[in-house]
Amino acid sequence: MKKLLAAGLVGAAMIAVPAQAQDEDGKLQVKLLGTLVAPDGKITEVNTDIVGLPAGTQTEANDNVVPTAAIEYFFTPNFSIETICCLTQHDVDAVAGLTGAELVSDGKLIPATFTAKYHFDLEGVKPYIGAGATYFWWVDVKPGADTIPLGVTRTTLSDELGLVLQAGTDIAIGDDGFGITLDAKRYFVDTTARWFAGDTLAIETEHKLDPWVVSAGVSYRF
Repeated sequence: MKKLLAAGLVGAAMIAVPAQAQDEDGKLQVKLLGTLVAPDGKITEVNTDIVGLPAGTQTEANDNVVPTAAIEYFFTPNFSIETICCLTQHDVDAVAGLTGAELVSDGKLIPATFTAKYHFDLEGVKPYIGAGATYFWWVDVKPGADTIPLGVTRTTLSDELGLVLQAGTDIAIGDDGFGITLDAKRYFVDTTARWFAGDTLAIETEHKLDPWVVSAGVSYRF
């Protein structure tokens, strides 16, 4: 009986040790990242055109690299919710029809994003997958330089809801909560662009944004 009891205590201790180690991981993780935002920006539909755009006119949004902050809360060692904060700025240029013309200048975007993530634990390397929702909020958009001589006085891009898929990995550095993070997201979201001459809607087009958002940086979990 004593041997059986001793074996049971040893087994319980062996189970308790990894459980305790898992419990030592903090519930909250913050990240500081450098992020490449690479949108598409092509026209998918022309709704209004009173100026006569050349046939086959097509557009593209430029890439941008910005600092990003992320906050993540772990409900369990494997399941978390994450949100990011950044401000990214883009121009929209014509790549066909009006090739080289700047149509939108300095469009500033806040991509409010929440994702649910599932983590795998591979001895200090923790890859994850995730999915969630985003709201693209345009806070400032200006007419492109090549539209102003045509009488354009105001340009807008519509705020839109969308979906996002995510994958990446967290790599621990020591036992103090510090780490390195690599992350990639693919957004699926559109916008409606409008160019006004005074109060008159001159052009309205639908655009596919669908950016890739790729980040690398440092993390701290506590």
